[in-house]
Amino acid sequence: MLVSALENDADALPVKMNLHTDAVIINQSSEDSARERETGDGKRVRIFECNERGVGRSRNRALSEAEGEIILFSDEDIILDDDYEEKVLSEFDRNPDADLILFNFEVNENRRTYWIEKNKRVWKHSCGRYPAYSAAARLGSLQKANVKFSLLFGGGAPYSNGEDSLFFTDCLRAGLKIFAVPVKIGKETYRDSTWFKGYTEKFFYDRGVLFHFLYGKAAVLWAARFAIVKRKTMCREIPPAKAFNLMKKGIEKGKSL
Repeated sequence: MLVSALENDADALPVKMNLHTDAVIINQSSEDSARERETGDGKRVRIFECNERGVGRSRNRALSEAEGEIILFSDEDIILDDDYEEKVLSEFDRNPDADLILFNFEVNENRRTYWIEKNKRVWKHSCGRYPAYSAAARLGSLQKANVKFSLLFGGGAPYSNGEDSLFFTDCLRAGLKIFAVPVKIGKETYRDSTWFKGYTEKFFYDRGVLFHFLYGKAAVLWAARFAIVKRKTMCREIPPAKAFNLMKKGIEKGKSL
């Protein structure tokens, strides 16, 4: 279990999150230290306090400290089901070709971006809807492909969310196979977003930067599609044409990064 936390009581997280497996907890705080503890059921938890910011840095540090065959990404606001370990290992047994498997989590309705209803392969055009905490992976596959999280996107980074989409896209580009299964293994407790401040000019500009990394030469086409498809939901305050121009500026910025 690889947990990313921000200024939290890391020692309380194993009970709060219902962890029943070995875990690495990266808590971005005001200090740099490391400690190890044992849970009530004998599982090993390694806690790293890191005086830095950025969810990409947190997940990459967790990956660098990871051990074992199967890892599961998680956040401080996740509560795992009692049988999550059994479910995850069972699905990898059922899907021997899978490098990553995505699972369902119960979330607040206004934050839900996906719900898996049947077993399926995940491809580039559909991987953007899944959060990192939905993913379990074969650690060896990630290490062999040398896939990391971007430091440009997400909470604490220069640009808004997108680090999860880019990570899954990079996994697919590296030839890894991603499957999604209709199995729930936990729930998210509601908290305010660390990055979302509304559909502002920065939101659309940052989306353009992300589209450059996701789609390359096709980024402008995807920006146009986004402005059209989201015109009634995300373009109420900023008109679609302006949103499109902001995304184009972001795409140009992405080319220089």
